[in-house]
Amino acid sequence: MNEALKRIVAQSLSWFTAPIPIGNYSVSISAILQLIIWVFIVLFLSRALKKFLKYRLLVKLGIDEGNREAMATIISYSSSLLGLIIVLQSTGFNLGSLIVIAGGLGVGIGFGLQEVTRNFISGLTLLIERKLKVGDFIEFDGMSGYVKEVSLRSTLIRTRDGGDVVVPNSKLVENKVLNWSYDSFHARIQIPVGVAYNSDTVLVTETLLNAAYMEPAVLHDPPPKVLFKNFGDNSLNFELWVWVNRIDREPFIRSSLNFIIEHNLRQNQITVPFPQRDLWIRNGEDFNLLGRKKIYQNGHRPEKIPDTLSVATASQTLTLKDLLRQVTYFQNFTDLELRQLIEIGHRKRLYPSQMLFQEGDPGDAFYIVLSGSVEVFVEKINKHLTNLGAGKFFGELSLMLGIPRTASVRALEETILFTIHHNAFQSILQEHPELAEEIVQELCKHQEELAQRQQQLRTMGLLDATEDDKNPVVWVRKRLQNLFGL
Repeated sequence: MNEALKRIVAQSLSWFTAPIPIGNYSVSISAILQLIIWVFIVLFLSRALKKFLKYRLLVKLGIDEGNREAMATIISYSSSLLGLIIVLQSTGFNLGSLIVIAGGLGVGIGFGLQEVTRNFISGLTLLIERKLKVGDFIEFDGMSGYVKEVSLRSTLIRTRDGGDVVVPNSKLVENKVLNWSYDSFHARIQIPVGVAYNSDTVLVTETLLNAAYMEPAVLHDPPPKVLFKNFGDNSLNFELWVWVNRIDREPFIRSSLNFIIEHNLRQNQITVPFPQRDLWIRNGEDFNLLGRKKIYQNGHRPEKIPDTLSVATASQTLTLKDLLRQVTYFQNFTDLELRQLIEIGHRKRLYPSQMLFQEGDPGDAFYIVLSGSVEVFVEKINKHLTNLGAGKFFGELSLMLGIPRTASVRALEETILFTIHHNAFQSILQEHPELAEEIVQELCKHQEELAQRQQQLRTMGLLDATEDDKNPVVWVRKRLQNLFGL
């Protein structure tokens, strides 16, 4: 039995290693498998080399993202080609025979791979010329997005909507591509504005320029300009030209400028007109007579509709802007600054008995109750503190000073909260550092409470020695700087 098994194994091995004639040359199945394994190893190593160059070595050398991608791609493909040649030679394959075979098939294959070859050459062109680099913001074929990856066959573009579009390299080489960030992300945008005919054009110019300088993304060099474009049918048409530091954020910058312009025009009582038309009616007397006739349905006079709403209907709940202004630390904010607070916040829904946070949790958010109600209590001793209904706010001091929660909060009913988290609040303070100083001044009006909070942090070991100071103004200022990276 053992002898039979040995013969079967020997025959299998001989079949596995037996040469197979191909033309004037021969090759075995084992050699083919060995070649396939080595090819996979070479491809794996070349990909690992590309990642090492792109994310480690070239980063340490201080090379920018676009050049890192080009250099890593060229080096990895070159190493792959060299590795494949070495593998072919070491496994006994005759490169001369492969050249002959490739030459024989080249004519037939060439017609089928024309597009692939064109994309391959276009990819080399893009990598060498570097007119388009990874990280560039481009417009192409009606879409705009960031160049995410440039390979030899295609380029990957990440759109503003978050989708990835694969574009053959030949399309990018043969067509016009608008590269907004070839030298930098600085570019110009235009904001059209129409005002009433009786407006003071000098005041309009001053108002638009002031609005431009209020937007942090607008560059001061080149300075903003206001152009009087034309006399429109219903308005004097102006256009504000501004250079911005990040053209890829153009929709957000344009929106912010529109908000600021509308606010400034309203403050200066400059009217933005709407289209008006004069309607001339023939036989107007007939319409007057028709209007005097009382037409009743079923012979009864219709019930009189009151001219004014009842007090209950007319009374309106406070807006979110009004609620934010009731918070001591935000009461001096302008309408534009409050708008930014509203913009960075979001709504959070709680269901009955759902916990929002517990004592000891990080103080990383500020809340306003829009509807419903919540209970504030100390869970450890099961002590009820208070209930907060619509319009009440809590957590603002914990957010601004990074103090852990001293109580727990849960919903008494279905509740909707307006929430501002740490990261969102940090973004607005970094864009407007002057707001931090306003908050410092407001916080320091409550020195006794601040002293208690400072001692609480000191007891818990959460107070950095570099910011610990007996002067509350100095301590709060350092605290804000450390927490929000100001």
